[in-house]
Amino acid sequence: MDAVSSPIEFLELLEREAAPVEFEGPLVAARSAGLTAERLGELEQAKVVALRVRALLERRRRREAELSGLYDTASDLAGLRDSDAVLRAIVRRARHLLGTDVAYMTLVDDERGDTYMRVTDGSISARFQGLRLPMGAGLGGLVAQTGSPYATANYPEDERFHHTGEIDAGVGEEGLVAILGVPLRLGARVIGVLYAANRSARPFAREEVSLLLSLAAHAAVAIDTARLLAETRAALAELSAANATIRAHSASVERAAAAHDRMTALVLRGGGVEDVAAAVTGVLGGALLALDAEGRILAQVGHLAEPDRAARHEAVAASRTEGRSVRRGDLWYAAVVAGTENLGTLVLRPDEELVDADQRILERAALVTALLLLFRQSVAEAEGRVRGELLDDLIARPVQDPAALHARARRLGVDLDAPHILVAVGDDPTANSASVRQRIASWAATYASTQGGLAAARDGRVVLMLPGGDAGSAARAVVRDLARVTGRPVTAGAGGPSAGAASLAESAREADRCLTALRALGRAGQGASSAELGFVGLLLGAVEDGTDRDVARFLADTVGPVVDYDARRGTALVRTLEAYFGVGGSLARAAELLHVHVNTVTQRLERVGQLLGPQWQKPDRALEVQLALRLHRLRDHQRRG
Repeated sequence: MDAVSSPIEFLELLEREAAPVEFEGPLVAARSAGLTAERLGELEQAKVVALRVRALLERRRRREAELSGLYDTASDLAGLRDSDAVLRAIVRRARHLLGTDVAYMTLVDDERGDTYMRVTDGSISARFQGLRLPMGAGLGGLVAQTGSPYATANYPEDERFHHTGEIDAGVGEEGLVAILGVPLRLGARVIGVLYAANRSARPFAREEVSLLLSLAAHAAVAIDTARLLAETRAALAELSAANATIRAHSASVERAAAAHDRMTALVLRGGGVEDVAAAVTGVLGGALLALDAEGRILAQVGHLAEPDRAARHEAVAASRTEGRSVRRGDLWYAAVVAGTENLGTLVLRPDEELVDADQRILERAALVTALLLLFRQSVAEAEGRVRGELLDDLIARPVQDPAALHARARRLGVDLDAPHILVAVGDDPTANSASVRQRIASWAATYASTQGGLAAARDGRVVLMLPGGDAGSAARAVVRDLARVTGRPVTAGAGGPSAGAASLAESAREADRCLTALRALGRAGQGASSAELGFVGLLLGAVEDGTDRDVARFLADTVGPVVDYDARRGTALVRTLEAYFGVGGSLARAAELLHVHVNTVTQRLERVGQLLGPQWQKPDRALEVQLALRLHRLRDHQRRG
């Protein structure tokens, strides 16, 4: 019988990490085999010991995972480059190690005196992710106020906390029930709260509170380290600027070394292309042009006419191939490149013949120019994201905090109370691609920034907010300049002008409707305002908005009999009318387009005449019919979309 059930079986269960319920198996088998009470008692004791060993091993495995998570977090801090990434990793590890549905972090806003959501992991509710917790309100507000951990197995029913409608609504939308919150401390100051939460009731053990406190300590270090790094960078920038100023007063060095030192100093103090151009001509003399990749002037020193486009392209290609500056006539060209990307050209007309060392100075200037252009591009992209986020907040949702939006706009140099035009831009749909959209978005960000406006990419289109009062002129200027950059047709619809944060969203919708109307009217590649489209723009805008009862009556009165006849008989009168008007009223070309005989087209148009009356081809009546056909096609496309 010992072979039936023995303590060794419990060791085997431990070895394969069996579930606790499986440890009853040997006892059940022993009872079935009729073992003595004494043997059953031994097996029962062996089971209890085995389960204790299993629990101990489980706790050690969990502790090992916790220590590994803390070690990984410490490693992240040691190589801190992006504090946001470190905080996201900490929140993600908190969720994983505690086995909760959601983990998140709030930080204290000293200006507003509350806490705001900083990082979430596992959250699905936008409302929850935008919560702000007043001090003392909710579980998190109480943790931030008191600096003590708090946990609840069922937050909605826990009366220890001060419940508010906004907090309870956000927590309810996320579906959270059990919540644990611990403070993020820097010395005696609480700077935020780290949470672990579950969507079902559960208690939190003391070990889990300790683990979350350890992770919170790491998060506080990450936040403080990021602050110190920012202060260090600011101090270094000030020192670099001071160093560059000292270098500028030194003029006792050798010519080539002076040029190299000056350009190095320019990079350190954040100088521009204009400074590089001045430095080169200060050493080599003569006149210099700095051009971008499209041939536009970035900087100019002295009087130098722009070289012929074809000659410039040939010289730049030769400079890139040889990796050196090249001479063409009395001009020297140095390509400004970064990897395989062409960023521009330096064109120098020196006062004296250049020797090899002088060429190296020009080439070093091209390299420095490339670095500055890349840095400017990175800064522009970062600023573009900030500007795009502001515009997105202004037009994508109802304005909830106008004061905050005005403050953000002022920091970017934008006056929301001044009149602005909203321009919606779309490129040729047949040539649409990610690279084209990226070029359009990049151009729009730069264009809007230089004019003191904003730009953002939304739903496959680009929206610009530009100061001014003439919507049509703004749209046409965007079309002209953007088409020159992309080398392909673009269409732009404009709305406004409007002033104030609350009115910009409607102008954006107006611009979007105008863009749709231009395409529906076959005016792709043009720019206009909704006001310039007149009645047609109103009709198409109504179709776009879905408030098209007047449009429906217009369609019924104009081409309704033809549409109804097609629906009842399965004919193609509408398509025949579109083809007929599309080819300028030519029966033969319409027949060729429809792949039918000319007589068939004639018979169909005779039927149209019977349905619409004999005057349907008169100029005024024909214009209404063509407009009605376009509106019908747009409505039909929207219903199918």
